[in-house]
Amino acid sequence: MTVWLVGLALFNISAVASLFVSRSRRRNRVPWLLFAVSLLASELAWLWLPVQATLALVFSLGGALENPVGRFALGALVLSWPVLVWSLRTGLACGPLVEHALQGGLGEGYRAEVPLALQQGWRPRTVFRDWRNPVRFSHPDVELIRNVAYGPAGVRQMLDIYRPKVIPPGGCPVILQIHGGAWILGDKAHQALPLMNLLASRGWICVAANYRLSPSVGFPVHLEDCKRALCWIRTHGREYGMNPDFVAVTGGSAGGHLAALMGLTENRPELQRDHPGVDTSVQACVPFYGVYDFLARYQQHPNSELVIAFLKDRVLHESPEQNPALWDLASPVAQIHEGAPPFMLVHGQLDSLAAINDGRTFAQRLRRSSRKPVVFLELPGAEHGFDCMHSPRTEQVIDGVHRFLEWTRAKR
Repeated sequence: MTVWLVGLALFNISAVASLFVSRSRRRNRVPWLLFAVSLLASELAWLWLPVQATLALVFSLGGALENPVGRFALGALVLSWPVLVWSLRTGLACGPLVEHALQGGLGEGYRAEVPLALQQGWRPRTVFRDWRNPVRFSHPDVELIRNVAYGPAGVRQMLDIYRPKVIPPGGCPVILQIHGGAWILGDKAHQALPLMNLLASRGWICVAANYRLSPSVGFPVHLEDCKRALCWIRTHGREYGMNPDFVAVTGGSAGGHLAALMGLTENRPELQRDHPGVDTSVQACVPFYGVYDFLARYQQHPNSELVIAFLKDRVLHESPEQNPALWDLASPVAQIHEGAPPFMLVHGQLDSLAAINDGRTFAQRLRRSSRKPVVFLELPGAEHGFDCMHSPRTEQVIDGVHRFLEWTRAKR
């Protein structure tokens, strides 16, 4: 029993320590490991804390405290629990922060600008049953259509459709979801499931698209595939109950980067050669914890050297010196213009993969240029990928995204 208690203590201390490393925003050489460990402590604290308290009691009753090592391990474990309590509190308390960010970007009276018919799907509050099962993603009111081809490249050019079981006569507004995975991995079926099922149950149609991955292809192929998916929505969406007159785009991490570019590179012929003349503008853009400047030109990323080396070798296949125009095209911060659609940017303060300063800088510069509203939601205690599961924080954030989208739709 002592060995198990020591193992539990070491694992929990590693998870808790990772939060402090993320919070320091210092350079680290193992950001992926940091992300994997700290996500447990930051997003599942409400579940992880009672589980380990129970295990600690079991190990103690089993004789783990009969020697100094066991007693030391239990003491170290208990001393780490206040950090988990802090994580739980930040998740439970983020609702007012979401509302404050929306009011700051849209105006204090934004709710009154949304017709009551569009407000009917808003949840008045989140409750325990909304997040008690972190990985239950299906919804009784949502129909899922898998693996619809939007291009000829097989599984990497297929999409899934989440739609209400009852489609209104005029069709449903659409949101295109772009998965993350550092541009080299990921799949349409594994990300943003809480958001897509919520929106689909409230009258939206969500389209989750795959795209071709690096290193087999180099940027901008990823962006071109996302535009192909949007063109498919515009030309074939009505067959599936969509109203392609309103299409929003979202995504997390690499998907957040591509979503931002989708919002900022509309109707560029060189990026949609297969579909000339099809409208590739979007009516709203909601990137989660995206990467907005591949060159970290404003010193906003503590791991800028690692990021640039990875992008050069795996994603862009050329250095900034060899092709500066390509690196600018790949950087949303360099593509900002006054005609950008409304943006809602979501970023966690403890993000160990996509620097929070990158999100802040992009939001500031976007506000200076865009004629449309910019909402920047900064979440204390949140890690990269926090919304991949149900949690108190996830539910309150996706409710805020829903309100933003309905406001944007009402203001058209």
